Amino acid sequence: MKTLHAMVLFDTAGTPPENQDFSAELKTEEWRTEADVIAALQRLNHEVSAVGAYDDIAVILRGLTQFKPDIVFNLMEHFHGNTRLDRDVAALLELTEVPYTGSGPEGLLLCRDKGVSKQLLMAHHIHTPHFVIARRKKPFHEYSHLKFPLLVKPVAEDASVGIAQASFVDSESALVERIAFVHDSLDHDALVEEYVDGREIYVSLVGNQKLEIFPPREIVFEKVPAGEPRLATYAAKWDAAYRERWGIRNVFANGFSEGVKETLEKVCKKVYALLQIRGYGRIDLRLTPENEVVVLEANPNPHLAKGEDFAESARKGGFTYDALIQKIVNLGLRRE
Repeated sequence: MKTLHAMVLFDTAGTPPENQDFSAELKTEEWRTEADVIAALQRLNHEVSAVGAYDDIAVILRGLTQFKPDIVFNLMEHFHGNTRLDRDVAALLELTEVPYTGSGPEGLLLCRDKGVSKQLLMAHHIHTPHFVIARRKKPFHEYSHLKFPLLVKPVAEDASVGIAQASFVDSESALVERIAFVHDSLDHDALVEEYVDGREIYVSLVGNQKLEIFPPREIVFEKVPAGEPRLATYAAKWDAAYRERWGIRNVFANGFSEGVKETLEKVCKKVYALLQIRGYGRIDLRLTPENEVVVLEANPNPHLAKGEDFAESARKGGFTYDALIQKIVNLGLRRE
C-alpha cells in the first residue's frame, strides 16, 4: 500500500487557532470522529496533517499549499456554522483538483435539501413520506392533502438537529407552533411530512459506481409505551441519559420477512445513485408493519467514529475500522 500525505479537513466551532493545534480538542468526545480518522490514517502509515476551518476559505487553501496533500479526507459538515455550505467546500476542492473523500457538491446539494431529494425520489417511484415545505416569511396553507400525525423538521439540517418530541404534531395548532419554532429558532424552512409508523433502519454503503452494502442497523425503543411515536430525535441519538431512560439502542437489524432485505438493498442502491452520493453514505428508512420500504432521507459522508452505525455496519461486513478508512481513501483517489 502506497504511503500518502493526507490532509484531514474539518470544521471548527469558531475561528481556529493560528497554529492549527487541536491536540486538546481531539481528546474530547465531540471530536471523536476526527480523532478516530486521524489515528486510523496514522496506523495505516500515511502522513497526516490536520486543518480546521470555520468561515475563511483562505485557511483551506493555505493548508493545500503548505502540505500539498495527495488526498483531502473531507470531514467538513458546516462552513460558517451553516450545514448548507458543505457543498461549497467540496466545490472548492473540485476547483483545486486535489482528490478528496466523500460526496461531491452535486450529491451534497441534493441530499442536504430534503425537499429536493424527496421530489427526485418520488419522480423515480421511490416511496417517501408525503410532504410540503413551509417557507420562511411566506403564508403556509398547502397541507390539507397531508394526514395527521405529521413531523416538522428543518429542511436542510443533519444528525437530527432540530428534531424533538415536539416535532410530532397531531393538530393544526401544534403544526403552526412547530413551524414557527423551526423558522424563528433554527432559521430554516420547515419540512412537514406524514409520520410513518414502523421500524427505523439505517443502511450503509460504500462505492462510487460499484456499490458495496453493509448489514443494516436499527434503532429500537424498548421502553417507549405502545402507541407512542418512536422518533429518532436529537436526544434519542446523542443524549446518553435520555437513551438509557427510554431504552433506546442501535442494534443490527434482523428478523426480516422473506425478500425484504433484498428490497432494502435494491432501494438503497437506487437512492444512492439518484442522489449522486460518492464514496460512502447511509440511507435512513422506515419499514412499515406491512413490510413497505419508505425512504426518510439520504446521508452523504455520515459519521465515521468508531462504534457509530456506519463503522459498526462495516465491521459486520468484514471491514476493520482501518480497512474502512483506507477503502474511503481509495474511493476518493478514483472518483469514477
